[in-house]
Amino acid sequence: MIYTINHRTTYVYEKPVGFARCVLRLTPATTATQTLLDSLVTVTPEPSTTLTRDGPFGERTQTIVIDKAHSELVITGHSRVDVGAGTDHDRDNSAPWEAVRAQAFGTRVLGTEGPAAYLYPTRRTPVVTAITDYARISFSPGRPIIAAAADLMERMYADFKYDPETTTVSTPAALAFEARSGVCQDFAHIMISGLHGLGLSAAYVSGYLRTNPPPGRPRLAGADATHAWVSVWCGETDGWIGFDPTNAVLTRQDHIVLAVGRDYSDVAPIDGIVLSPGSQTLKVEVDVVPESEMAAGERYAIPVRASVRQTGQS
Repeated sequence: MIYTINHRTTYVYEKPVGFARCVLRLTPATTATQTLLDSLVTVTPEPSTTLTRDGPFGERTQTIVIDKAHSELVITGHSRVDVGAGTDHDRDNSAPWEAVRAQAFGTRVLGTEGPAAYLYPTRRTPVVTAITDYARISFSPGRPIIAAAADLMERMYADFKYDPETTTVSTPAALAFEARSGVCQDFAHIMISGLHGLGLSAAYVSGYLRTNPPPGRPRLAGADATHAWVSVWCGETDGWIGFDPTNAVLTRQDHIVLAVGRDYSDVAPIDGIVLSPGSQTLKVEVDVVPESEMAAGERYAIPVRASVRQTGQS
């Protein structure tokens, strides 16, 4: 499945901004099941400097500086990504979760492809006794890890309410857990926290989710959004597997990986600082469209003007 993705973020400032420094993570990853075909990030106004490099977890970042006054900042990521079907995993014949835990702590693989970097709590995914106890219900002694993680994911889907009004981007996992409510970011942080409490390795995945319009209705431009889910290390045989607690599904071709880290702070699509005395408004528009559903004349063209261009790289 080849997708065309347009991710447009617009900041409008109450008073002109004289300086802005932003870190952009808008280049989709290349993984075992996903290949980046083309990617371009455009910025208006044009940055005075741009630094492109790989982040600590392999994510492609662009650090931009804008040092001329502006009242609006528009950042757009344009990408084409080929997502494979992935592998069907046998939930009930995977390794016991305790054995996977022992493998993770005994690993000699210290890079981001291994479990070691994702074993320990962070400020956004602390070990919380109540969350660990909730997760432990799914992890009975000797239970296969894929079955256990899927059960935790499905219990969260049943027990938690999706409500964008309940939390903000900075809400701690413990508060979202107590409220049993939040959005995909909260659910991912809660699940990671619970797995860390059991000594298991889990990563936060930022990306996109293909959505389907109702039958007979056209796809609405800009109606999609960024998404978040959890990648769990399921042992040396099965490796990393994606679990989406917001939708109670294992990830397949509908999930497109943007970046992987320990929590949201590692993979935020855009972060940084601006110097301005006024307030700002933010608008985010995302289109995730399978090219098979587009007529030839409707296919998006990757723009020519570029602040940063990456082709076939993670």
